[in-house]
Amino acid sequence: MNPLMYSLILSSIATGTIITMSSFHWLMAWVGLELNTLAIIPIIAKQHHPRATEATTKYFLTQATASAMILFASTTNAWTTGTWDISQLTNQPSCILLTMALSMKLGLAPLHFWLPEVLQGTSMKTALIIATWQKLAPMTLLYLTYNSINSTILLTMGMLSALTGGWGGLNQTQTRKIMAFSSIAHLGWMASILTLNPNILILNLLLYIIMTTPMFLMLELTTSKTIKDLTTSWTISPPMTATMMALLMSLGGLPPLTGFMPKWLVLQELTTHNLTMTATIMVLSALLSLFFYLRLSYTSTLTVYPTTTKSSYKWRFQPKLTTMPIMAPTVLSLLLLPMTPMFYQ
Repeated sequence: MNPLMYSLILSSIATGTIITMSSFHWLMAWVGLELNTLAIIPIIAKQHHPRATEATTKYFLTQATASAMILFASTTNAWTTGTWDISQLTNQPSCILLTMALSMKLGLAPLHFWLPEVLQGTSMKTALIIATWQKLAPMTLLYLTYNSINSTILLTMGMLSALTGGWGGLNQTQTRKIMAFSSIAHLGWMASILTLNPNILILNLLLYIIMTTPMFLMLELTTSKTIKDLTTSWTISPPMTATMMALLMSLGGLPPLTGFMPKWLVLQELTTHNLTMTATIMVLSALLSLFFYLRLSYTSTLTVYPTTTKSSYKWRFQPKLTTMPIMAPTVLSLLLLPMTPMFYQ
């Protein structure tokens, strides 16, 4: 792709998100979402491969359907209330329809089926954009309307997403699909806390982006498309491979790493509101996610791929690349747990 066109498309993605995040009018929010969706489609399809074309089609159809539902919900709400203000979402059917539309855009269960397939059909960098940046605009709309959203629906979808993300990742061998189910599980934790304490949602989303970004960058640097590829990652950068194990444990939510912070705050908030059963289900789903994180870390750090002397080794063809840009978010994703008291009031 032409560098000028590539930079223009990336700027359009950023502009669409910023328009949605800064708007108070439903039509402007919808325009931002549409600009965001249409700008990323060429990036997904630029490989000219059948899998990329399939992923592009699935992404476009899903996002277009969700955008149409958002436009219909906002129009219905404006019809009954006489205002297009995002904060004035009072019509109950419009609230439910909007919740389902934004859940489809995010990839919350049971509307999650597009996310693993789309991430598998794209490159690692494009999957990183879809898993992180593309979540900002829908999450902003959920944050702006959390007073009007039905908490029962969001709690149910949060539990379903956490369980689906845990169960779905157990049987996967492709790293991008595993990261997709990891995204679904983390989105479940965010959805479950939205109506109770939206500030924890913002913290959870921020930490998810901080942890997921270096993970995708490490997978890109080591060209690890499957779990089997992780067994040769130590040949590229042994320190980075060791750091990857700690990063995977942080994604799983083990103390004393940063990933434990959002889970700790979410469980504390759920028990404060007497939602003990919901908190128990969320904890059990976190164990499922932790299992496939442990599987990845075991493969990358404690096993060596069985090769013979006639086989081609990865380190003969790929130079030792610098890992400094990855280390800054990695350090943040490992050492922020002591800051937890300042986030909880």
